Amino acid sequence: MQRRRSPQFFLVSGTDQQRPYATSLYERHPPLRRLVRLQRHSRTRPGPAFPCRSFRPRPAGRAIVALSKAAPEAHALLERALVDTHTVIAPDLRGLGLSSKPSGGYDKKTQSGDIAHVLDVLGVDRADFVTHDIGNMVGYAFAAAYPDRVRRFVLIDAPIPGIGPWEQVTQDPTMWQFGFGGPDMERLVDGRERIYLDRFWNEYSLHPERFDEGKRQHYAELYSMPGAMRAGFAQFRAFPQDAIDNKALLAKGKLTMPVLAIGGESASGSMMATVMRFAAENVEEAIVPDSGHWITEENPSATTKLVIDFLNV
Repeated sequence: MQRRRSPQFFLVSGTDQQRPYATSLYERHPPLRRLVRLQRHSRTRPGPAFPCRSFRPRPAGRAIVALSKAAPEAHALLERALVDTHTVIAPDLRGLGLSSKPSGGYDKKTQSGDIAHVLDVLGVDRADFVTHDIGNMVGYAFAAAYPDRVRRFVLIDAPIPGIGPWEQVTQDPTMWQFGFGGPDMERLVDGRERIYLDRFWNEYSLHPERFDEGKRQHYAELYSMPGAMRAGFAQFRAFPQDAIDNKALLAKGKLTMPVLAIGGESASGSMMATVMRFAAENVEEAIVPDSGHWITEENPSATTKLVIDFLNV
């Protein structure tokens, strides 16, 4: 254990037996052994913990923040492609992965503050952002609140509450999970986390088989941890407040940093760019072929090339 300057944080280096799938990735890809986990710790204010992998090349390159609803392993192959030239920071979002499971604070405005605090402790003033799913929503809230801290912004295949055709999205019956949650729903899913999660991987993928058994088991174990499913539901149930907050942020002006909006060919497609043109002035559109929603798993090579080409400017 190595303490940082801030008394509210401490760092733990090395892999973690609680991440069996991630550990296997580190063993196959030695550059990913440069692991740092960040946790918030305060005697007077014991807030949520934020495990965070921070891969630093020598010398340290430009910082990239990777945010996803899944644990950060979802971006592992993309991170591996970037780690030799960039500092990659991949925190577990509030309540997800190995982060602690606080009772509240799942609105994306609050979570953007979580990310700001992580960057402050790591001494990162400005970074590129690469986000997916719920990560898009936290990333947008961060970019709108702290525009000077985001150099370039990549959003992957998920809408933003309150932005563009959001009402149309919420009325889609296949998005029933947005309103799913609460003690009774938690009891329904308790012990059946894998069944619940398989639905997302099977229905939102063009190639469900590419979300392999190892990943499925890994995420099912994470969501079986005490409080994990409650926190996952809370991410969705915060959407009405997120929509209110995002409309207020947008009223102050659109994002001005370059934005790359990526959609899976069989998922969001060009709609991702349509959404972001409501919220940003400089939007590039890209579609990942032969892929559904889980594009970093379904077509990692095409995704990686799009992201690297956009960031290396």
